[in-house]
Amino acid sequence: MSGCRLMRAIRVREFGAPSVLTLCSDVTVPQPGHRQVLIRVHACGVNPVETYIRAGAYTRKPALPYTPGSDVAGVVETVGAGVTAVKAGDRVLTTATESGGYAELTVAAEDCVHKLPDALDFTQGAAIGIPYFTAYRALIHKARSKPGETVLIHGASGGVGMAACQLSRALGLRVLGTAGTPEGMKLVLNNGAHMAFNHREEGYTDKIMGGWLQRPIEINPRDTMAKESSTMSASFLHRTNSDIA
Repeated sequence: MSGCRLMRAIRVREFGAPSVLTLCSDVTVPQPGHRQVLIRVHACGVNPVETYIRAGAYTRKPALPYTPGSDVAGVVETVGAGVTAVKAGDRVLTTATESGGYAELTVAAEDCVHKLPDALDFTQGAAIGIPYFTAYRALIHKARSKPGETVLIHGASGGVGMAACQLSRALGLRVLGTAGTPEGMKLVLNNGAHMAFNHREEGYTDKIMGGWLQRPIEINPRDTMAKESSTMSASFLHRTNSDIA
């Protein structure tokens, strides 16, 4: 769409239910400024925080109208002055956009744009930003986890949960995860957990503690979307060094 003035994008003109998301075909293509990159979007992550913002229920409210979306993967269309890290044609991902990711093209600051490894496709690249940064912040910045410690991840079959499982395993932790279905438990195990538990099953907390009494739950980065597990977490606090939901 290089050279075209208009593009398709999702626009929000008022806060509210999902019905306020409107596909428009007359949105002006954003132009990259100094140290900014214009990206042709191939995939865009949809994160829970974006639904809170759309509903007007988040502390930060963007000026209306706006285009949602921060986690994007695509191909560099063009770059603004001063950009040296990427060039037109590069496969990239970005963890923040200036103009919104639910669009055919989006602008992002150069320092938020990273080359997409050949081993990852666009959909995988668009799933990195919020999920993996959230998990990394919980495990490293907040919990200061160390190899050999044990981590319990509630809602581990969700986006942040799977990221936490993968990162925890890579960091040398013993990983326990919960999910609400057999399929979810399989997903948890496939993403690095040593053991998986069904958090909808009566007595599942006893199963966790019964097998790990000699290895106390030391880190507990709860996925806040796992509502069934949030109350139960209190029962583990006497065994945790860090409770960082």
